[in-house]
Amino acid sequence: MRVGANYVSEDQCEFRVWAPYPEEVALKIHAPEESIHPMEKGDRGYWYLTLDRVPPGTRYSFLLDGDKDRPDPASQFQPDGVHGASAVINHKEFSWSDVDWQNIPLKEMVLYEIHVGTFTPEGTFQAVIPRLDDLKDLGVNVIELMPVAQFPGSRNWGYDGVYPYAVQNSYGGPDQLKQLVNACHERGMAVVLDVVCNHLGPEGNYLWDYGPYFTSKYRTPWGEAVNFDDAYSDEVRNYFIGNALHWFAHYHLDGLRLDAVHAIYDMSARPFLQELAEQVADFSATAGKEVYLMPESDLNDTRIIRPREVGGFGLDAQWSDDFHHSVHTLLTGEDDGYYEDFGRIEDLAGALRNGFVYDWRYSRHRKRHHGSSSVDRPAEQFIVCVQNHDQVGNRMNGERLSAMVSFEAQKLAAGILLLSPNIPLLFMGQEYGEPNPFLYFVSHGDEELIRAVRDGRQAEFESFQWEGEPPDPQDEATFQRSKLRWNLRQKQPHQSLHAFYRKLLEFRRTLPPLNHLEKDQMEVTVPGDYAALTLHRWHGDEAVFLVCNFEERDVVTDLTFPPGRWEKILDSAAHIWRGDGERMPERDDSSVSVTVPALSFSLYQKESTA
Repeated sequence: MRVGANYVSEDQCEFRVWAPYPEEVALKIHAPEESIHPMEKGDRGYWYLTLDRVPPGTRYSFLLDGDKDRPDPASQFQPDGVHGASAVINHKEFSWSDVDWQNIPLKEMVLYEIHVGTFTPEGTFQAVIPRLDDLKDLGVNVIELMPVAQFPGSRNWGYDGVYPYAVQNSYGGPDQLKQLVNACHERGMAVVLDVVCNHLGPEGNYLWDYGPYFTSKYRTPWGEAVNFDDAYSDEVRNYFIGNALHWFAHYHLDGLRLDAVHAIYDMSARPFLQELAEQVADFSATAGKEVYLMPESDLNDTRIIRPREVGGFGLDAQWSDDFHHSVHTLLTGEDDGYYEDFGRIEDLAGALRNGFVYDWRYSRHRKRHHGSSSVDRPAEQFIVCVQNHDQVGNRMNGERLSAMVSFEAQKLAAGILLLSPNIPLLFMGQEYGEPNPFLYFVSHGDEELIRAVRDGRQAEFESFQWEGEPPDPQDEATFQRSKLRWNLRQKQPHQSLHAFYRKLLEFRRTLPPLNHLEKDQMEVTVPGDYAALTLHRWHGDEAVFLVCNFEERDVVTDLTFPPGRWEKILDSAAHIWRGDGERMPERDDSSVSVTVPALSFSLYQKESTA
């Protein structure tokens, strides 16, 4: 059941709101002419009204019991921010040119995460478009946008959104988002949007006046949980499922990243995530285009991505933090907070082989066993990264990997990410070693809330050994410091790193052993008691062999190449990539003693016998 303001004909608009708490609900038109219209109460707390002559852009709100003037919970645009009137949007007015567009298969995806506000100086959807050709040339084929649902002010990560259906006004609003998606599809690129179902932000959140959108049965880091299994939860589910379908239908999005689904509490026999997956699958079948659901979860629970036929929820792919943590600890040596569970080369080998490292293994950080086995799940169901907004921005000073490790280590991180059998994600600027931090920033209007945010950020870092005061999230300078310096791509050493990423993505796209993600066509070996590994991947008669050294010293080892004749096609230590020089053999077909340079990798391709 659709909620919000939706056109039923060219000039006729139906308004529907779920509000079981008020005794009376009226529609208030603010502009173009002010008027008030009582609404009719239907079953299960829904109120209805259909009006003629409602032009696009009409400003409106709902009057609850005659005295509470509130924006629409399913508002599709808040031109004046979270406290202002809602605006009617006619989605039929936009001219799409992507009628023949089909989505990119999961196994072919290379995701690139963007925060709209800091990706360009302008901080708008429209300003992203001129950069798309550069990203496509790099080898990126999927843009992943951090949340764009309306949040308070003009500076925010997006996870304080309070209108899940509305497109952030300071980013350019609904039309600019459609223009960006359309431009991506014209270039053969897909768009994934990060959406938040586990909570809403505090400022501008008027859902409490309408009905039980939240429940006191469970507590989350943000307070009461969203009501997915308590009384009235059918209507709350309808609200969030309708939101997902809204993005697919009206904005032609290709997938949704579901933020932190471990904070969705639902003990029902048919969990919300399963119902959402079913509804989205029905949409895909009707639309003739497959769209994806990609949850973020720290549970390491494969039920999320297992097919419904075998008791899973049936979502398409999920993030694997274990891969990030394995690489990060090897390169940085950090071992506090959740990093204490990682740091061994065997962890990275396990992430490459299986997906999850913690598969009902004891976690020192959690002080309990954690996770489930992912051995039988396809590699394409795991999205991996070495940087993302969480892992960078949730550091006290927002340091990117480029500020923490050497140039050689950055190349090694790129190699293990892009040559892995999983779906890779790049965080904006990673491909050229962006030096600016990505900090946490907000622009709230409530002084008490601003103080709470500052205190909360300080408390988050207690399990880490970081010293000092975190940058003030409310200060605009914190936001400005987080903007990309895109022009650095043309300067050294950034230019070389950018070319290195492009070469790796070219190999991933063109070499069959790298663009086929089957786990049973892969072997990972740890050759000794040092931080080095080999990765052998094959498809048919073609094969590649990767040798990596995560030690900060050269490693001399007896290395057995798989059967065949091997030619080196990439060496991160080569002078062309600003390395200290190659020492690995150019060709080999035997067991040999080799010197693997510190923080380097070499990629070999099996020579054809034809």
